[in-house]
Amino acid sequence: MTRTTETPGPNASTASSSLTALLAANPVVPVVVVDSAQDGVNVGKALVAGGITTAEVTFRTAAGADAIRAMQEVEGLTVGAGTVINTAQVEAAVAAGAKYIVSPGFSADVVRATQDAGVLSLPACSDASWIMAALELGIDTVKFFPASVNGGVPAIKALSAAFPGLGFVPTGGVNADNLADYLSVDVIRACGGSWMVKKDLVAAGDWEQITRLSAQAIAIAKECGR
Repeated sequence: MTRTTETPGPNASTASSSLTALLAANPVVPVVVVDSAQDGVNVGKALVAGGITTAEVTFRTAAGADAIRAMQEVEGLTVGAGTVINTAQVEAAVAAGAKYIVSPGFSADVVRATQDAGVLSLPACSDASWIMAALELGIDTVKFFPASVNGGVPAIKALSAAFPGLGFVPTGGVNADNLADYLSVDVIRACGGSWMVKKDLVAAGDWEQITRLSAQAIAIAKECGR
């Protein structure tokens, strides 16, 4: 990996503390993929009804920015943007009202653009080298993706030994069956997942099932002391 030494943006410290608070209040972060703004609103309402108060709306579809903008109307919901891979998407997400930016990998440009905009940044880092690059930019919590492929809980525990104080948000392969295994680990600040907002549920308009699965996830989190 070739890179130059970076310095954190002026808002990095404040953003880190705000991200910690956001994740403490939201131990389960749904990864939402929708094809329309209205679907985003309906998903958001279903999540809140089940006790989940945040949603990471991905840029995997053309409706991402519009959905983020429309979901601002859902009372009690904090909306972030996911699968953000370049600075143009950072700008679009911030303009739409996203409160945090999640990336599937690490990009110094994306992190700096997010920090400069005063928005929370959660880049994904799956090994020690990328974690070190994130630390140089003032990041103290990283997404661990894809979690199941990269070793899950044992890998996170091993990495945390080398980087004390670093928080992790595992995403990818997390579900209702293993959520408690992840949330029982102190360095894991929250878990991301899509099992409660699967595309087939959204396509079918099964908002009641999304609410039920969301409530189940929150119940598991509470059992883990979150």
